[in-house]
Amino acid sequence: MKQFFKRIVDWEHWPFKILYAPISPVWLWYIIRSGSVWFFTPSNPKLTFGGMEGEPKQEMHDLLPQQFAPATFNVLPASDFEEVKKKLPEYKIEFPLIVKPEVGGQGILFRKLDTEDQLRNYHSKVPVEYIVQEMITYPMEVSVFYYRLPDQPKGVVTGFLHKIPLQVTGDGKQTLQQLIKQHPKAYKREAELQIKHGANFDIVLRPGEKYMLSYAANHNRGAQFINLQNEIDDRLVSIFDKISIKLNDFFYGRYDILCASVEDLKQEKDFCILEYNGCGAEPNHFYDTGYTLIEAYKEILMHWKVLYKISRYNHKQGIKYWPLIKGAKFLAATKKHYRRIKEADKFI
Repeated sequence: MKQFFKRIVDWEHWPFKILYAPISPVWLWYIIRSGSVWFFTPSNPKLTFGGMEGEPKQEMHDLLPQQFAPATFNVLPASDFEEVKKKLPEYKIEFPLIVKPEVGGQGILFRKLDTEDQLRNYHSKVPVEYIVQEMITYPMEVSVFYYRLPDQPKGVVTGFLHKIPLQVTGDGKQTLQQLIKQHPKAYKREAELQIKHGANFDIVLRPGEKYMLSYAANHNRGAQFINLQNEIDDRLVSIFDKISIKLNDFFYGRYDILCASVEDLKQEKDFCILEYNGCGAEPNHFYDTGYTLIEAYKEILMHWKVLYKISRYNHKQGIKYWPLIKGAKFLAATKKHYRRIKEADKFI
């Protein structure tokens, strides 16, 4: 009973549909006002479906200024593995490297691979097109939520987070499994972690030794978020104004970045944009940072209002909403794709 009430109060870990259900009438109101179920699709005209869901990563990567992007290439699951190997030196990618689905998210099938055998295994089992990406080694991962009204030269950074992937630290006494059981987030994912790390559950980590349980710094993968709201200033906004304008018609979304430090990022040096997400990006800065549920809802609704305004403005400039049937078919195909990669994520 105690655990039941704890889950009720812990709104940050509610399923997505339950968390958003109380405010869904507002989304319905925007549909009615715009006259389109897919009212958000003009928000980022260069991204498929406005970047709400199912947008290809290569599509976004190709729009990035190359000096800010990691080396990346795409692989079809039916490709000859020898051809995949040949591309590594061609793109100057070495082990360890990162792989993830071309269409994906939430850390699904995201892996850090250390050896050729691991890449061969991933390639032999992954059921969908995926990307191979250079592993960037800057020590700090951050996310920046940004929007810009299309008729304005200057945008707004609404969220700035330091993201720490799920990990445990050894004490020289306890096994990995014991450390997981005591971790405030990892214990909830013990069954999942056993599949990926079960072979190491009995090892005892040295005092201070860190063990990475996930390299995907997502909330639903157990990452810790630290609020950097007080670091938002004109220098930070200016950088993302420049980048977003270079992306050509990117008005609303979230950047995921590795950098040497916050100050280096503000000086526009020693950082790399791992990826960015369009209008489907959640303003995730209300997780782990002291927001109440009501405050989180206010933040979400503010972002939805901005999204509606951007989409409506672009629509008036001639960018059409996706037709109802086209959007429905695309969304159905995307959901089918996600079911497929979620199932594969359990055993790869």
